[in-house]
Amino acid sequence: MWSRGVLRNSAGLSALRSCLLLLFIHMSAPLEARRVRGGGGGGRAQARRVQQPQPPAYRERVEGAESFPLDFTAVEGNMDNFMVQIKNLAQSLYPCSAQKLEQDMRLHFLKNSSVTCNDGSPAGYYIKESKGSRRWLLFLEGGWYCFSRQTCDSRYETMRRLMSSTKWPQTRTGTGILSPQPEENPHWWNANMVFIPYCSSDVWSGAAPKTDNSDYSFMGSLIIKEVVNELLTKGLDSAKVLLLAGSSAGGTGVLLNVDHVAEQLRSRGHGGVQVRGLADSGWFLDNKQYKFTDCLDTISCAPTEAIKRGIRYWGGLVPESCRQAHVGEEWKCFFGYKVFPTLKSPVFVVQWLFDEAQLTVDNVHLTGQPVHEGQWRYIQNLGQELRSTLHDVPAMFAPACLSHELITRTYWMDIQVKGTSLPRALHCWDRSLHHSLRVNGSHGAHGPQRARGCPLRLIDSCPWPHCNPSCPTIRDQATGQEMSVIQFLKHVGFDVQKMAQQQGMDPRKLLGMLNNGS
Repeated sequence: MWSRGVLRNSAGLSALRSCLLLLFIHMSAPLEARRVRGGGGGGRAQARRVQQPQPPAYRERVEGAESFPLDFTAVEGNMDNFMVQIKNLAQSLYPCSAQKLEQDMRLHFLKNSSVTCNDGSPAGYYIKESKGSRRWLLFLEGGWYCFSRQTCDSRYETMRRLMSSTKWPQTRTGTGILSPQPEENPHWWNANMVFIPYCSSDVWSGAAPKTDNSDYSFMGSLIIKEVVNELLTKGLDSAKVLLLAGSSAGGTGVLLNVDHVAEQLRSRGHGGVQVRGLADSGWFLDNKQYKFTDCLDTISCAPTEAIKRGIRYWGGLVPESCRQAHVGEEWKCFFGYKVFPTLKSPVFVVQWLFDEAQLTVDNVHLTGQPVHEGQWRYIQNLGQELRSTLHDVPAMFAPACLSHELITRTYWMDIQVKGTSLPRALHCWDRSLHHSLRVNGSHGAHGPQRARGCPLRLIDSCPWPHCNPSCPTIRDQATGQEMSVIQFLKHVGFDVQKMAQQQGMDPRKLLGMLNNGS
């Protein structure tokens, strides 16, 4: 018994010494040394470079770092090898952790049982804590909405998971920006991750409890508030950055709630937490439908009419500054280009120029028969209209693709605009806000200072869906088969001759570009 204890202690001491040695080697090696390690010849010259003192800019960046944001500008040419080394280092340091490294987020129901899902079941959140990190990422799930007794009854029958917590799983695996893997999520992998399931059907705006006169509660904004209150007891009180992110209805929810969250933290004495927003695929337009239909269901109802009905049904709340700007027309605050100028918190906008959900509510359906010329013109005009509404947004990523949602997709690193990926653009934004804070001493609402060689406004200029070669794969919804760009464009009625004429190009050149995915 005693000898086993000695062996166990010896092994523990040995592991501890190994961990400390690995940590010392890693932390004492300057960035230049780690950069040149895989770079080939010139060893003597490299050694001299390693011994040079760190330049002031680098020292400042290290001292002001927000947990573990990784800057990959120095290793972009050999990213795969660098990621393997990072993972090996993390595995080498694994014995140093007293706890098992949890990869999944675990479900917690809210302690305040009065804040519920639509059907009265408890609301909650999934969390993966990262001890030592002062960065928090709170993600709002999307999933349309309902705006009347009839549409909510139908939703409860077909999409109960989005109205009730009774069958939520105990764990969730994060993907995209919620992934704990550095090769999938290079800048936020080590943050405290929180996934808030959508079960209020109100675009995260409601504040109405279930009553004798209503069968459903709509408490989206109160769910966010209560989650933040609970997280303050788990380390959010000492956070440096809180990124409120969301996709689709969750993206709109970010625009509606980011200032509320910032004010909530200030009122609780945590004004030092930098609250930011990341709105993915939630920048909808209150435009005229291609084909008008009666407002009978969520999918076919015009966005403006659905929100007008919904905001009354939900008891919906909007940011105070936007409410004051649109007194009597508070529904306008659900549309990005109306609410964005009124926000105080910095927000990064991610938006497909040809968003599938927008086309759906506009009654343009790209399945079955090829679209005719009127629909094709409508689709192109939609892209132009969306571009114009993003004109004054200083930080954004807008690819000319036909898709919906991006930041939690496993392929989110593959999409590029003008040669820059979304994770890289977000890292540039992160650095610019950190620089603005250091220079100006404020959280700086919409005016990040662009770092040299670090783009913040990324928007495609090509005029048709999927003209960006990095767009996600398109599948024929009838057969499930992958479609090339030119197959898709022909399917939706693209006229090569006419488009080449409009662009002032030779038709053969345009055809070649399309065949090459350009």
